Amino acid sequence: MPVPGVVHPEPPDGGWGWMIVLAAFVQSALVFGVIRSFGVFFVEFVTYFDELSGRISWITSIGIAVQQFASPVGSALSSRYGARPVIMAGGFFSSLGLLLASFATCLAHLYLCIGLLSGFGWALVFTPSMASVARYFEKRRTLATSLALTGVGLSSFAFSPLFQLLVDIYAWRGALMIVAGMSFNLMVCGALIRPLTLTQDQPRPASGDPGGQCWKKFSSLFGLHLLSHCPFMRFVLAVTLINTGYFIPYIHLVARARELGFDEYQAAFLMSVAAVADLCGRLFSGWLGNCRAFRLIHILVTWTFLTGVSLLLIPWGRSYPHLVTISLGYGFFSGALTPVVFSIIPEIVGIGNIFSSMGLLQMIESIGGLLGAPLSGCLRDATGDYMASFLAAGSFLLAGSLVLVTVPGFSACLASPASQEPDAKAEAGEATPLASAPLPGVVLPCDLSHHPYKAVPESEKSLSAS
Repeated sequence: MPVPGVVHPEPPDGGWGWMIVLAAFVQSALVFGVIRSFGVFFVEFVTYFDELSGRISWITSIGIAVQQFASPVGSALSSRYGARPVIMAGGFFSSLGLLLASFATCLAHLYLCIGLLSGFGWALVFTPSMASVARYFEKRRTLATSLALTGVGLSSFAFSPLFQLLVDIYAWRGALMIVAGMSFNLMVCGALIRPLTLTQDQPRPASGDPGGQCWKKFSSLFGLHLLSHCPFMRFVLAVTLINTGYFIPYIHLVARARELGFDEYQAAFLMSVAAVADLCGRLFSGWLGNCRAFRLIHILVTWTFLTGVSLLLIPWGRSYPHLVTISLGYGFFSGALTPVVFSIIPEIVGIGNIFSSMGLLQMIESIGGLLGAPLSGCLRDATGDYMASFLAAGSFLLAGSLVLVTVPGFSACLASPASQEPDAKAEAGEATPLASAPLPGVVLPCDLSHHPYKAVPESEKSLSAS
């Protein structure tokens, strides 16, 4: 259990960390579980406001984009004041936005309340909570991240039919009020986050002019120094492409099922099926990454490719059994890739940069989150059905998997099974660098399953160079 004021040489890999996982579990449920189940409200908004699908899609899209674009703010505030007060403030803003949205009289009102206000609150909640999990775990990081993110799968399974029931009983305004009340529990989860000080967090002696030191501090808070880190930026590009198509089924799959003639509960059940598969995928991916039988980058590429393929198959699922089968595949594969994305970040940039790197990643990938759903809606309006929408979404996922293959050192990682175990040199940090522009004091070796981007102390640089 962390003690305030005490510097820990390494993450505790347990203790109060499991309470952090529990808090992150509930937080992920009340953030992305709500976002994923918003397809139920999507159908109601189209009918009530009598607007095109493309314009309604901007509500969720703006919320996702703001959540990701404002993540560096949450990361910087967490680095400066700690994750606990930031997450509690985010829980308040996100809930307030949903509550105000229940009084909406036009789309602009929904854009501002759900898109901007709730989106900003989600930014203050999600990134700091996931970074806190990464800080508390090292050897079990992939497993802990997977358990934290299973909240998304469980809540998606429960929320989609629950929201449909609430809409049927209370209409969409009353349903939004109830969802807002549920979201206020984010503040309770934020109170569970305890600060943890690691050796890597200790400030280095200041030198040089004060202006330069201020810029370095600002750059460190917002992760601007990572913009010149080639492996990380290649990874960010891949995740941005993935993000463009990732959320399309959670926004338009219900509408696609209704388009084919299935009733609202059959359509909502597809999201529940995908949510159950998502949960299984996250747990399986966490176990697979934790046992280290395969390298994380290869696991991520595999899940990304299979998610893209499942999206491409959705337009051909015209019968209900076919749609259920495709939803199972999509849910499993898309759920499995998410924990690997967050688990691999500390191995690229080091645990000391975890807050800033996650914030920067979420900010840049917000481009995909902002454009994905409106593009899908516009394609539907232009073609008259959702075939082109899902084909485009799957293509973005496949493109993301191709970019991941180009990450420096990916091909060199294809070693024989006999070489899977790390040798003494690898454990000491003596490995071939992956990029020409690593972070200061960091050597980026190839083996992604055994802390591949392990930080090398200055005293050991001569060994690595030899």
